[in-house]
Amino acid sequence: MMRTLVVVLNWNGLADTLECLDALERQTHPRFDVLVIDNGSAGDDAARLRERVEILNMSRGSEDSRVSDGSSTKSQNLATFVLHTEAENLGFAGGVNVGIRWAFAGDYETVALLNNDAAPEPEWLENLDAALERTGASVAASLMLQPSGVIDTAGDAVSTWGMPFPRYRGLPAHEAPESEPVFSASGGASLYRTSLFRDIGLFDETFFAYFEDIDVGFRARLRGHAIVFEPSAIVHHKIGATSGRIPGFTVRQTFQNLPVLITKNAPKGLRHIIVPRFVLLLAMMLAKATVTGSAKPAWSGLVRGIRIALTHGRRERRRIQDARTAAVGDIDAMLTHDLPPEQSGMRRLRKLIRRR
Repeated sequence: MMRTLVVVLNWNGLADTLECLDALERQTHPRFDVLVIDNGSAGDDAARLRERVEILNMSRGSEDSRVSDGSSTKSQNLATFVLHTEAENLGFAGGVNVGIRWAFAGDYETVALLNNDAAPEPEWLENLDAALERTGASVAASLMLQPSGVIDTAGDAVSTWGMPFPRYRGLPAHEAPESEPVFSASGGASLYRTSLFRDIGLFDETFFAYFEDIDVGFRARLRGHAIVFEPSAIVHHKIGATSGRIPGFTVRQTFQNLPVLITKNAPKGLRHIIVPRFVLLLAMMLAKATVTGSAKPAWSGLVRGIRIALTHGRRERRRIQDARTAAVGDIDAMLTHDLPPEQSGMRRLRKLIRRR
């Protein structure tokens, strides 16, 4: 098993984070530590987390530990839990970059990113580790389940329409696919080799939150790194527990970050296919947001996103595309050659146009 640092961000989500840490204490992986980053929370989150971390470290390595059902098991968990605090909210991208730098400094072979509102099953980390060892991939994605038991994501896909989407979302857990290559992995519960970040760079902090993990996946693919989905690595995810506390946040970040994502990463040879479709689909999404009461965050996000794409995005594009080692055909083969499943309005419009 590879030596791993698990990074968990907390931002005003103490109750969820404590549940997450309890689940990490039960992990069967024998060589991991946990870095909890308080991302500028208000109130006493940091103090309460410091207390829990101290308790977890006092109990580590005990021969007899209790699991949630009260049964006794031999514990292999020698993990050290560490709390790091930031004075302000760095966003998901900035927060996990703090963790990745810790992993560099500590010579960890892998770094696992885990949402604070996610509770992994005991074999989660061990199974992700085994997937990397078995396949030689640079990233392993988890099977994330919603509280109802349906799939949240089974790895992430990107359409030739320029839109990322979670695979198999809303389907029963038993319909999850076998272990297989995927285009990208959710930053909410995935394992990355630290060597990947040394090669492609860290998360892009201009994203702040949303699609920064797809950006990493795209950049990894362009450099020829493999990404694999592992269905035995199961995480139970309270989807939207953090972002849902900020009205309009998801809409604003979606319209801001999608233009940046495509500007940076769509390779020459596929841009003539992806970009026109992307513009059309984004316009449809903008129209829907406008008529459903989300006009303000959608338009403000889009204006900011275009500005970022034309400055930072274009600079990064030159660097990323100059370093590309993967063939365009290899990228094309990993894309989904259809609209994302949730784009029902665009599907109806496409059907109408074809009839004419």
